[in-house]
Amino acid sequence: MTEITFPRLSDDKPDATGVLATWYAADGDAVAEGQLVAEVQMDKVDAEVLAPAAGTIRLLVQEGEEVAQGARIAEIA
Repeated sequence: MTEITFPRLSDDKPDATGVLATWYAADGDAVAEGQLVAEVQMDKVDAEVLAPAAGTIRLLVQEGEEVAQGARIAEIA
């Protein structure tokens, strides 16, 4: 199983949080390595989240949910 984590967007604030803005993959979808699966926002910064591996994605966080940097947001099996 491969974890997808909320990216670290602030080195100055290691305990900072952001928001999972949009999922581009649905729970149970097949995804390819490098595929855009989500967009996150933190302190007016938007970032894309790419699948680190191919497989079936399982979402762990809902859109609009606040998430800590480095926290798991999905898994790929």
